[in-house]
Amino acid sequence: MPRHDPLRNFRFRVEIGGLPDAAFSEVTIGAISVDVIEYRNGNEPTQVRKLPGLARFGDVILKRGIICSDGGALDLYAWLSSVIAGDMTSARRVVQITVLDETGRDCARFKVLSAWPVKYVPSDLEGRGNEVLVELLELANEGIERVQ
Repeated sequence: MPRHDPLRNFRFRVEIGGLPDAAFSEVTIGAISVDVIEYRNGNEPTQVRKLPGLARFGDVILKRGIICSDGGALDLYAWLSSVIAGDMTSARRVVQITVLDETGRDCARFKVLSAWPVKYVPSDLEGRGNEVLVELLELANEGIERVQ
């Protein structure tokens, strides 16, 4: 009988529509939840009915080390700048997060719909530090689907 081990969380690829391939050290996929609406007519038994309400999709957080200004280093900030300028038509993009198995084969894929940046945070600087300078980009979205 073949063995089916769970996927590890350290092999993944992120593709952002319209941007060149970008490597990230950490990705947080937001939670998906559905609000519960409680309802009861006055002539019904004393328990409430539960109905599905609005679906909510948590933000996606991407982190990567900051690189020199060549090689696409400013792509994420330029994306945020388009939102700040009010150009939402080109700002909404599809983001795909693919989890790979040990051999590098695509095994699980999450599709983030109509994603756009809402927060950009560069790391703190410290003269005595010895850490990688990291930038964080938080993405609002209108849907997260598991497609594979």
